[in-house]
Amino acid sequence: MKSDEHPFGALAPRDAHKRGLHRTMTLGGEYATRNYTVKHLQDLKGKTVLTETMPFTTREAVAAEEAGIDTLKVRFDPANPADAIAMRKAAPHTFMTFCIGLTKIATADEAVRAGYIAMEAGADGIMCQWGPKLIRAVSDAGIPVEAHAGLVPRLSTWTGGLRAVGKTMEEAMWIFEQIKSFEEAGAWAVEVEVVPAQLLAEISRRTRLVTSSIGAGSGGDIQFMFAEDILGCHAPPYPRHTKQYRDLYKMEQAMQVERVQGFRDYIADVKGGTFPGPQHIVNAPEGLINQFLSAVDGRGVESRPNDVNRRTGET
Repeated sequence: MKSDEHPFGALAPRDAHKRGLHRTMTLGGEYATRNYTVKHLQDLKGKTVLTETMPFTTREAVAAEEAGIDTLKVRFDPANPADAIAMRKAAPHTFMTFCIGLTKIATADEAVRAGYIAMEAGADGIMCQWGPKLIRAVSDAGIPVEAHAGLVPRLSTWTGGLRAVGKTMEEAMWIFEQIKSFEEAGAWAVEVEVVPAQLLAEISRRTRLVTSSIGAGSGGDIQFMFAEDILGCHAPPYPRHTKQYRDLYKMEQAMQVERVQGFRDYIADVKGGTFPGPQHIVNAPEGLINQFLSAVDGRGVESRPNDVNRRTGET
């Protein structure tokens, strides 16, 4: 599926289903075609495992949609929505969740307002790291909310740092009860991060929430991994739960070497007088320089090759 098949915001074509798309309207009032809606994803719970990634550039978003990634997450700042809007336009047909940073919101009213801003920007739902109180407020406003359980990196000081969570009975019950509280607050999905694979599989069977697994095994409804990990955009070491399918970091390093050498070669040519060469310049027509000097200096020059011609060897 190409990202430009249907213009962003245009009236959804009636034959969208022939391309595996669903006609819809966003909460922000835009006509759209999507590969999934919330209902479709809920209906698929327990029947199949879908793929999800978070692109960090519009090129990654375009590639993810063209490759057929099922759902996308993108970072979203309510005070600066431009980056997320660009992602939405880059992948207009893919179900997309806007992830709102934990510290961007302080009250329930702010949470609802941020959710509406996200939906008006084209989100199909939002993801948050908030507690049940704020989740309930946003859900009551009609905004699809995905919660976050298990290892929540920004809150990892409460669970002992960046480590697996749920390896004791106390932690396992805490995760389960936390997910149930999100369910009761009205969330439709939950991202579960770095918990034992078997634990997520059992919890996923016991909640109506669509579960997105990142570092939590294959027992969730969606398998999530960052685009930068899939594509190998950074140097090792890599997170344990990731797999690199490409090595773009190595390619980027090689390209950087080529960039530096290209600039060095350019400097050498300029200082050595070999750039610009005859093929890079435009010569003045015969007699133009003599006429120009007569006009500006009141004098002429003998007909001879101009300075540029003498330097380049042309006549």
